[in-house]
Amino acid sequence: MKTKISILLFLLISSFGFAQKNGLEINGWTNVNTFKCSNTKFQNSLSIYSFKGSQLPKVIFKLDDFDCRNKMMTSDFRKILQSNQYPNLTIRFIEFTKTSADRFIAVLEVKMMTVSKNYQVEFSMYNNNLVGNKRVRFSDFNIVPPKKMGGMVYVKDELDLFFSLSVKD
Repeated sequence: MKTKISILLFLLISSFGFAQKNGLEINGWTNVNTFKCSNTKFQNSLSIYSFKGSQLPKVIFKLDDFDCRNKMMTSDFRKILQSNQYPNLTIRFIEFTKTSADRFIAVLEVKMMTVSKNYQVEFSMYNNNLVGNKRVRFSDFNIVPPKKMGGMVYVKDELDLFFSLSVKD
């Protein structure tokens, strides 16, 4: 189990490519390929978050700041999430509990468009960053995954959210 967690932590950090930085990455799959959308402004932000006391962070991500490394994918990503009408994706920490020296459990409220959904997420501390991930579904937020070319290419319902937050000691 500990080996699995170490491997997962390594994969998270290497997939982010940003140690000691903030980051949110959304990974998904089609029946043909994969896609990865990162919030570039958040990744370059200097924000540092605190988890001490009763005031837990609420992080607001502008959908127009996501880049999927492909102009058409980025446009489709923003369109499916209706960024013109609902410009933000919000992640609010509801609960945050330390389970060991560098491990934590959090309850997060994720809001896309008008739908909020709570998830329990495990986080690890690495280089003053809180790192975690959660698999969610488009359908959790009443979103029908898009199809292209008359349904020959379709996006699968599952998405992986990868988080990295710079934190204060």
